[in-house]
Amino acid sequence: MTIKFLAHDDRPREKFLLKGKSSLSDSELLAIIMGSGSRDESALELARKILASVNNNWHQLSLLSNKELMKFKGVGEVKAVSIIAALEIGKRRIIQEIPEKAVISNSNDAYSILKNKLSDLRTEEFWAIYLNQSNKVIHISQLTQGGISQSIVDVRVLFKTALDHFSTGIIIAHNHPSGSLKPSKEDINITKKIDEAGKTLSIQLLDHIIITHDTYLSFSDEGLL
Repeated sequence: MTIKFLAHDDRPREKFLLKGKSSLSDSELLAIIMGSGSRDESALELARKILASVNNNWHQLSLLSNKELMKFKGVGEVKAVSIIAALEIGKRRIIQEIPEKAVISNSNDAYSILKNKLSDLRTEEFWAIYLNQSNKVIHISQLTQGGISQSIVDVRVLFKTALDHFSTGIIIAHNHPSGSLKPSKEDINITKKIDEAGKTLSIQLLDHIIITHDTYLSFSDEGLL
């Protein structure tokens, strides 16, 4: 059964126009993104199948690559890219809702700012939050991508950026795609190196946060800093 044979009230696009976006189910939203199904099933049926494969979880869907999406019959490269692009738009929208000068008073505040940048990545990235004397965020930047070690994280770049923005405090963070919250030797070593360099420049390392897909570890909270 294709969408054109469904009751008018059940057609995703028509339902959107008649009842508004909030009336649509997750599968109806995904069906609209894809635009069409396959020869054997409608876009709505295909959307239900795709969502069921990830337990109807948008976050889990965002982790699928275009090749993984294309394993579903009826999903070609164009549809796969459309799905991934739509989910990326949603991710960026959340990031842009963060106040320009948010105040960080604890590790959870920092996690709230960075989780949407780091929680669903398949490779490690290293980020820094730069703060003024009032603990207001004045800049956020990515320092590395693909791994973390003393040879990859350039401490000079970290502190040059801090000096350029007249920052008095920094919070560093990276993700563990494996889901493990246990700091590695490299994590501990780079934290010590940055902490020592910061003392020389009177720029305090306030925390180092390890982020997984649904939680985090704070070096400061755990007494590791």
